[in-house]
Amino acid sequence: MVEELGQIFESSGVVVVAHYEGLTVAEMQDLRGRARANQTSVRVAKNRLAKIALEGKPCASIADFLTGMTVLTFSEDPVAAAKVAEDFAKGNQKFQILGGAMGPNALDRAGVESVSKMPSREELIASIVGCIGAPASNIAGAIGAPASNIASILSTIEDKAAA
Repeated sequence: MVEELGQIFESSGVVVVAHYEGLTVAEMQDLRGRARANQTSVRVAKNRLAKIALEGKPCASIADFLTGMTVLTFSEDPVAAAKVAEDFAKGNQKFQILGGAMGPNALDRAGVESVSKMPSREELIASIVGCIGAPASNIAGAIGAPASNIASILSTIEDKAAA
């Protein structure tokens, strides 16, 4: 269990720690479903084991958050877990985000909220592809425009000659 948690702490782009005291089984299943849909994982682990697994890891600073009934939300994408946790916390008062870590950087509650507002990896890729594709379509339009202008001028001349 400690090795598995250690692997999670090493390979995750972001880890969010939250209290979940009072959540029903259905609410936890809802959280897990949202996480699965966003390539994020949710894990409840004993705090003592998680603290042992954190020793020597870049995100060891989150050990202070591991008190009480805590749940870990994590993902390889540096934004996805924070988005899932923030979205779930908005609709559920019993789920209280304590903080987290993004690599070696510790995040407080406000930090997790800021990370959740950043675009995800997929959104960034889509915007880059859009930026790359836009100049190509502009070039195609510019190349095609003179030909259509010449065709309309010839058509106008032809109409005037026929009249």
